Amino acid sequence: MSEFSLKALPLAGLFSVQHKRFEDQRGHFARLFCEGSLSAFGSEFHIRQINHSCTREKGSVRGLHYQNANAPEAKLITCLRGEVWDVAVDLRPDSETFLHWHAEHLKAGDGRSLLIPAGFAHGFQTLSEDAELLYLHSADYAPEHEGGLSVNDPRLAIAWPLPVNNLSARDSSHPALDQHFAGVRL
Repeated sequence: MSEFSLKALPLAGLFSVQHKRFEDQRGHFARLFCEGSLSAFGSEFHIRQINHSCTREKGSVRGLHYQNANAPEAKLITCLRGEVWDVAVDLRPDSETFLHWHAEHLKAGDGRSLLIPAGFAHGFQTLSEDAELLYLHSADYAPEHEGGLSVNDPRLAIAWPLPVNNLSARDSSHPALDQHFAGVRL
C-alpha cells in the first residue's frame, strides 16, 4: 500500500493528499513527501524550496499569491499546528475552471495536505491561534515573477469562513481583477 492516497478535487490538477499514518506504543509516523508516490500528480514534483509559517491571530489571511508563467511552481501545503482554511484559485486561462476557487479545511494531525499545481494562486485563513504551515515548493521563489490577487475580489467571491483581518500591507495592496487579466498561461 502506498504511503499516500490522492483525491482529485473539483479544480483539475488540485488534489487532497491523505498521508498513511503508522502508529504504535511510541507514537506515530507519516511520510509527508515522496516524489515517486506523487507521480499521480501528472508531472514531476522536485522540491526546490521549503517554507514554514506561523500565523498568530485567528482570522488572519495570507495571500492570494502566485508565480507567473516565467517561474511556475507547484506547492504541497501541510498544517503542522492549529487549523486553516486553505484556498486555491485556478489562474490557467485555458482551464474550464478559470478563476474558480476551492478551499480545504486543513488541521494539524488530520494527515492531509493540499497539492496545488502551477498556474494557481494560493492563500489561507487561520481558523485558530498560532497556525503553522509547511510549504514544499517545486521552484525557487522568484519575486520578479510573483503576482497577487485581492482576497476580497468580488469577481472571485471567496466565501472566507471568518471576517478577513490582519492582512499584510503587501497582501492588502493586491488589485482586484480587471477585464485585462489574462491568467497564467503555462
